Amino acid sequence: MNASGPLARAESLIALIPDHPSPGIEFRDITPLLADAAALRAVTEALIAPFAGTFDVVAGVEARGFLLAAAAAIAADAGVVPVRKAGKLPRPAAAVDYALEYGTATIEVHDDLPRGARVLLVDDVLATGGTLAAAHDLFAEVGAEVTGTAVLLELEALGGRAVLSRVDTAIHAVFRA
Repeated sequence: MNASGPLARAESLIALIPDHPSPGIEFRDITPLLADAAALRAVTEALIAPFAGTFDVVAGVEARGFLLAAAAAIAADAGVVPVRKAGKLPRPAAAVDYALEYGTATIEVHDDLPRGARVLLVDDVLATGGTLAAAHDLFAEVGAEVTGTAVLLELEALGGRAVLSRVDTAIHAVFRA
């Protein structure tokens, strides 16, 4: 990681939790960063800066992506759209299944976005890339255009950027580890 100024301070608030949720996993806990107004402001501005003027709504991927997407939407004077796990949305929704290391999962979005809506996709972490790739597919299915993908933290060793190479949008990570 190589941030400076307010972003360096924000980065220092990301707590590394060893062996969570299982042995060998190093979980990045962003809740201390989220609880600090100046840090949250700095990362919000950094998330949206490369995409200024290119999106109508910000889509947040469940669950920590919701928090970052809401902050980004307010900062950009845009709407926010939740990308949820299957069965959580109360109205008709489009769904996409995707592969996990062991099994499959499904994400959904309400299918009433205006066709051609420009979407900035936001999540907390880019790890293996499966969920974000599925989110790109989901918005294509409802006729929206993902104009960029922004994440707080990219775990480079897990290869998520390579998985997302099939989508034709810019990928921006505020921090890399």
